[in-house]
Amino acid sequence: MTPKSLIGKTVLVVEDDPKIRQLLKIYLTQEGYEVSEAINGLDAKQKIENLDPCILILDLMLPEISGEEICRWIREDIKSMMPIIMLTAKASEKNRIQGFKLGADDYVVKPFSPGELMVRIEAVLRRTASRCGKLSFTGFTIKPAKGEAWINGEQLELTHFEFKLLHTFMQHPEQVLSREQILTFIYEKNERSVSERTIDVHIKNLREKIKEMTPKDYIQTVRGMGYKFVGQ
Repeated sequence: MTPKSLIGKTVLVVEDDPKIRQLLKIYLTQEGYEVSEAINGLDAKQKIENLDPCILILDLMLPEISGEEICRWIREDIKSMMPIIMLTAKASEKNRIQGFKLGADDYVVKPFSPGELMVRIEAVLRRTASRCGKLSFTGFTIKPAKGEAWINGEQLELTHFEFKLLHTFMQHPEQVLSREQILTFIYEKNERSVSERTIDVHIKNLREKIKEMTPKDYIQTVRGMGYKFVGQ
């Protein structure tokens, strides 16, 4: 089972074979990832620009634009450090070396084990956690680099600390976080002299803004322990 810290990570599968796309979508969805698909290189570029996925599963032999060109465009043209796993029938050592030189984080050869690929995705995401462009969970979507947040497609207007608080909860879904832990996550070291009760104020304000858009209380108080961000 995927660790809760990885649930909601967005994965873009770029693959022209519909059977492989469907297989990957089934496995990824079961593991809790949000999955988008692209059927060729041109489609991939549009989805990458629009979706800001956390990780790219990239076939190399694609219609329109090759996987190698997509990888080069990501690393050199748009200067993105988006994690990339190449999934390809190109199995030679030369192909693998070229893939890593282009900027791949991992290289998986077809035919492949879906279970092993899930483990590789998890490992890459753990190593590259700070490079995730978008995180989605239970109706919420945030773009950490841009400081933007939405619930059910409607944008939330949050203060700096409210955004960091929501980001923290979405990185730790269904986990009880103490006030001390939350303080550590959202304040810099030189700011941690603030009272833990300040966290209660931020949570109260965040709850009120969320409730303006939905009646569900996503942030639960766990008596004597702290707070938990729960799903639908």
